[in-house]
Amino acid sequence: MLEALTIGRVGVDLYPEQSGVPLAGVRSFAKSLGGTATNVAVAAARLGRRTAVLTKVGPDGFGDYVRQALTGFGVSPEHVGTAEDLQTPVVFCALDPPEDPPLLFYRSPIAPDLTLGEQDVPWDVVDEVPLLWVTGTGVCTEPARGTQRAILERRARRGHTVLDLDYRPMFWPDVATARAEIGWMLDHVTVAVGNRTEVEVAVGTGDPDEAARRLLDRGVRLAVIKKGADGVLVATPEGSWTVRPQRVEVVCGLGAGDGFGGALIHGLLSGWDPVRLATYANAAGALVASRLACADAMPTAAEIEEVL
Repeated sequence: MLEALTIGRVGVDLYPEQSGVPLAGVRSFAKSLGGTATNVAVAAARLGRRTAVLTKVGPDGFGDYVRQALTGFGVSPEHVGTAEDLQTPVVFCALDPPEDPPLLFYRSPIAPDLTLGEQDVPWDVVDEVPLLWVTGTGVCTEPARGTQRAILERRARRGHTVLDLDYRPMFWPDVATARAEIGWMLDHVTVAVGNRTEVEVAVGTGDPDEAARRLLDRGVRLAVIKKGADGVLVATPEGSWTVRPQRVEVVCGLGAGDGFGGALIHGLLSGWDPVRLATYANAAGALVASRLACADAMPTAAEIEEVL
């Protein structure tokens, strides 16, 4: 049986093989599996968890690559559908600067993962899976917005129901719309995770302590706020703690949050306390930041333990 189902973005990431130059100066690219929900499922699978991702691709070679890559990573491709009239998304990354690389998304006129309908949902899995992972990007437009809302209403905060705030401004018309739609989701999840920018969009403040309080006031049982070089704040109704940052030489900042997310899934399913959860996830994210690529860079348990 599955232990975790993630829902949302998938794509093919193309990484420059020349660092520190803008896209115009890049001569060659390396291909990697990408997309937040997909990377998180891969990261959790690397730690021994049985995961699947609910998403869609196009009827093209990149869609075939997505399914093959998921299988190779130990993630079930069973719930990867096909949008017959769309193409699998491609994302170009420029490693300039490497710690926060700009992204160029090819997802027009709409990405297949945003066409998820209620007919695509494995409702028995939604009911029974121990951990369900949804994203803020997943409600940026219809029909995925209504589908993800229906999933959360059906789930009714059972088990671990996690919201990755995953705010990408290019997917939204304005901050107010993003706040309204992501805010609705907060009333239907048990865990919320994001960085300072993302929590500001979600609850109106980027101050980690105040943001955590507002998240808990919405019924969230665990708030996780990534503070970059200042560490990670974790808060529950019983208290809040900050774990120190893990220092690494950054090669590529992309995917670090997804590595963090996969480790968070592992810790939640293991029943760990908040401090142990955040410490472990922070180490996983740091390892990914020290490598090039997203899915391919996700660490094993042995690698995380060595860092710790």
